[in-house]
Amino acid sequence: MSAPIKQDTGKLKKDTTNNMHTRLINTSILSLFCWIQIVSGQNQDQKIVIGGTVTDRVSGETLPGASIYTKGMPTGTSTDNKGTYRLSLQKGDYTICCTFMGYRTKEITIHALSSQTLDIQLEPGAHELGEVVVSSKARDANVKSAEMGIERMNIGEIKRLPTLMGEVDILKVIQLLPGVQATAEGGSGFSVRGGAPDQNLILLDNTTVYNASHLFGFFSIFNNDVVSGLELYKGDLPLQVGGRLSSLLSVQTKSDIPERFGGSGGIGLIASRLMLEGVAGKKTSWMIGGRRSYADLFFGLSPEKTVKNSTLYFYDLNAKISHQLSNRDKLEWNVYHGQDVFGAEMGKFNYGNTTSSLLWRHRFSGDLLSRFSVNLSDYRYRLGASLDQMDIHWGAGIFDVAVKAEFNHHANNHLNLNYGLSSVLHHLSPGKISMSGYPDYELQNHKVLEHGIYLSNEQKITGKLSLRYGLRWSIFQHSQTYNRLEPRISAVYLLNEQSSLKAHYAHNVQFIQLAENSASGSPLNVWFPASPNIKPQTVDIVSAGYFRNFMDNLYETSVEAYYKDMKNVIDFAEHAELLMNQHLEEEIRTGTGRAYGIELSVKKNAGKLTGFLNYTLSRSERTIPEVNGGRTYLAPYDKTHVVNIVLNYAFSKKITASAAWIFASGAPTTYPTGRFQVGGEYFPIYSGRNEYHKPAYHRLDLSLTYIPNPHSKRWLKGEWNFSVYNAYGRKNPWLITYSQTGASTPTAEMTYLFRFVPSVTYNFKF
Repeated sequence: MSAPIKQDTGKLKKDTTNNMHTRLINTSILSLFCWIQIVSGQNQDQKIVIGGTVTDRVSGETLPGASIYTKGMPTGTSTDNKGTYRLSLQKGDYTICCTFMGYRTKEITIHALSSQTLDIQLEPGAHELGEVVVSSKARDANVKSAEMGIERMNIGEIKRLPTLMGEVDILKVIQLLPGVQATAEGGSGFSVRGGAPDQNLILLDNTTVYNASHLFGFFSIFNNDVVSGLELYKGDLPLQVGGRLSSLLSVQTKSDIPERFGGSGGIGLIASRLMLEGVAGKKTSWMIGGRRSYADLFFGLSPEKTVKNSTLYFYDLNAKISHQLSNRDKLEWNVYHGQDVFGAEMGKFNYGNTTSSLLWRHRFSGDLLSRFSVNLSDYRYRLGASLDQMDIHWGAGIFDVAVKAEFNHHANNHLNLNYGLSSVLHHLSPGKISMSGYPDYELQNHKVLEHGIYLSNEQKITGKLSLRYGLRWSIFQHSQTYNRLEPRISAVYLLNEQSSLKAHYAHNVQFIQLAENSASGSPLNVWFPASPNIKPQTVDIVSAGYFRNFMDNLYETSVEAYYKDMKNVIDFAEHAELLMNQHLEEEIRTGTGRAYGIELSVKKNAGKLTGFLNYTLSRSERTIPEVNGGRTYLAPYDKTHVVNIVLNYAFSKKITASAAWIFASGAPTTYPTGRFQVGGEYFPIYSGRNEYHKPAYHRLDLSLTYIPNPHSKRWLKGEWNFSVYNAYGRKNPWLITYSQTGASTPTAEMTYLFRFVPSVTYNFKF
């Protein structure tokens, strides 16, 4: 009998230990919540919290800096830089008032017995003020916010800029911002503070987009009728985002609830578009938009058979459904699908993206908000050809499944917490070839996991000093597991109400990268992961700046300096084979890099004349032992001087004109500096990598918008947009090649894309 007694005693001790651990964990969790409640100074039995988002009813733009207060009482607050607010009240009946410059004041009567969500839509007050200014940020946010290197623009600001071929293009708009440079003439690729294009994370409604271009970069995938605005983070990435070194471009589609059925669109020379939106009941809204180019429709008029039978077009489809489950819950579904199709007698080529997200917003209380989402991203390209009665098909791509949980807990000025986690499954397909009569040839696919856990806090230390700091733990699981910590901290010190000093430090990590050795960009993207032989890329970035506003925030000025120290940066061997290469890692070279610069910006926000002037002085270098003999060389995206000047002038309510002048130092290039002869043939001798520069780049774009009846009350309202790209016909180099015939001196030949490109577009809404 002794053995069973001893066995039960051991089990009892084990259970007791487990219970003690459980009680300890429960006690710790309870203590944590009690501490948060004590710090936040709330008594749940007496106080409740009203919170939500303030938006423009027409455009759906959030309105940072809007005032919210209770009528007849001194209680009030204002919205933050994302347009959200929280108001702490006693239980009872209130009239909530919301005001914002250029909008009609709105009053809402509520019976508040518990914490709840109260979203507010303001009506533009065209009859109260002569001019309505819609801003995507608080008027003095550039001075008082702890954020640095962040640019925000709403669709109204974007549409005022000159266009290429009649289409407003978000990716070309951000190339006008300080620290952002185009990688090729007319293209959608961009470099941020000396980084490579694949070091930029692009999100559409919080879902990754791996190729954001149409027609090899001449257009982007973003339809301006469905977009509400953009945010560009140049190094100071939000902690909920990881996996890139240089920047985050977040593009949001419209999220407001329309009062009735409506739409907008445009008819241009190259492409046309249409967006429709409406409601289904009181709690559900929907939006659907489409766009298609039609250059190929004119091919049939050509007498050339090869042209007549060719195909060249792209299309986009966007859709969104939003449903208000309760005053605390909102469900949102987004989908995008786009495709480029090129066809000729010999073959066909197509590429495109499909993204989708399901988002659930839940407010646990007035202080605690959450976002849970599932995100899908699929990028594919396919090439088919018929050669000598043999059919060849080639395809590759990348597919992601991501889940995210994000929380925001605003307790008080000392505790504004953001925390959460995410997990992404990447399925990388480098390439597969099928040939009739032969077995398929497929490169090894990669399935990798990337996880992130983060915690950040924003707090006021004193009336003048504020901090924003946090830590992200990133985990990457492939053939080897990598763990990396990514700390980030920002500080702002207010010198006075009009000026401030800011500083920022971040450590970012990137686990997957793009095999691409051409700055002009290509849809044939081959993404490959970190491995035992390819270490993750890292960067330490430090920046500081002085920010000053003048004349009641009418003018914004800033100067920012930055320094980036990069490790394990990627480059490739000379004449590297990147496509369908089973041994791609043998072509990869890694080393160090650095980039540094100064960005100056002046912006005028209101009045008949608005616009900005941005100047960037920068340098970007790489040092890789197996490249250029180990000598430091310029990165392909190095441009010493960049100047962007944009002006908008409203002559009247009918006529508005815009102009944009762009100047950039020539990009680095490698020239032949000599030649040698073997058996009667001459071969070039090239300089060191990127020792020379192409000619400087500059152009002037002009645009004029004409509204025939600005005060029309008809159901259909229209406007005409006339624009000229490269108005003075500058021959900017797109490609420089060298040719030689026999013993003659080699000659350089320059290829340019656009000289003088006029366009006209008719835009409408109803």
